[in-house]
Amino acid sequence: MDALDAFRRETRAWLDANCPPEMRTPVAGDDDICWGGRNWTFKSEAQKVWLTRMAARGWTVPGWPKDYGGGGLSHEEVKILKEEMRAIGARSPLESFGIWMLGPALLAFGSEEQKKEHLPRIARGEIRWCQGYSEPNAGSDLASLQTRADDGGDHFVVTGSKIWTSYADKADMIFCLVRTDFAAPKHLGISFLLFDMTWPGVSTKPILLISGKSPFCETFFDGVKVPKANLVGTLNRGWDIAKYLLTHEREMIGGGGGGLLGGRSPGQVAASEIGTDGEGRLAAPFLRADAARAEVDALAFAATMTRYKDEAAAGGKGVGDKSSVLKYYGTELNKRRYELLMRAAGHEGLEWEGARTNDGERPRGWLRTKANSIEGGTSEVMLDIVAKRLLQLPSA
Repeated sequence: MDALDAFRRETRAWLDANCPPEMRTPVAGDDDICWGGRNWTFKSEAQKVWLTRMAARGWTVPGWPKDYGGGGLSHEEVKILKEEMRAIGARSPLESFGIWMLGPALLAFGSEEQKKEHLPRIARGEIRWCQGYSEPNAGSDLASLQTRADDGGDHFVVTGSKIWTSYADKADMIFCLVRTDFAAPKHLGISFLLFDMTWPGVSTKPILLISGKSPFCETFFDGVKVPKANLVGTLNRGWDIAKYLLTHEREMIGGGGGGLLGGRSPGQVAASEIGTDGEGRLAAPFLRADAARAEVDALAFAATMTRYKDEAAAGGKGVGDKSSVLKYYGTELNKRRYELLMRAAGHEGLEWEGARTNDGERPRGWLRTKANSIEGGTSEVMLDIVAKRLLQLPSA
């Protein structure tokens, strides 16, 4: 404990000295987040300084090994770092599918050459990745994918398409599931490839959602030549990597949300808009009860997520099927948060533009949450996994 107490003191002092004041305020929306990448333009000098300083310490990915650009911190030290960042309201210096999903998969399945080539660049925010999983006819039944990678000698020739590819139009590279054996059972003929979005044959088309915005794209591959050195893991065993990565994706989706609240609870946001009664409570009793219930549930969810991660760290394995619990409950909770925000704003919450809703950020965010319970596996699929694999209930 003395060593951890010392680490906490040192971390607190370093953050206080190195986190710019501008990076101690809540993000204003998706456009205010640092995503990194070859073509990334920093929103401010403070954002650039914060990423540079954190990356130099390996603290964009504090739990990764130092050899791959990480901080080499223990699980307990990572928790302390996050606690001290929250204490001063410090933003995450970098958000990235490379950090959330590809990085853990490469650490578990990648060759040493692949780890050294890709992980440090992810940690420094130099490369922005997107995920090539879902297809028009392979969503929840992902193993039915038909994008093919034919043997071209020293390379694969990739042909097909993906859909709901988040930020594909902004990404530098893609980690992609492809079918390399059409004769094998569908789960056994899949491989996991990495390739550049600027290579010949790759194109994207944005998908506009009802919210008026969308991170999603259609992605097309027309004879893309991918070197065999870019195969991760074993040929035709990409489903093993896919399942592992999905647990991290679901954990990430479940743990998101609440960005619009600016660090405040739904009840606090509602009280600032509706007002309080003589006892300082939210003036709308029914909304107050729902807001309190949501806050208690959010605390319980945070405690559960911490417990799952602690158990995973102690066992040396990932969260596994428990990620389905986090994904289901976290996304449903996020939908409830936005419902409360919309109720607090009343009819003005439907304004598509205007100061009341931050130029439509609130209704657009509310509509966007409807996709939370679909992307990364529908809520129905998550509940099925919980029933079968965690509760071990009999099939119908």
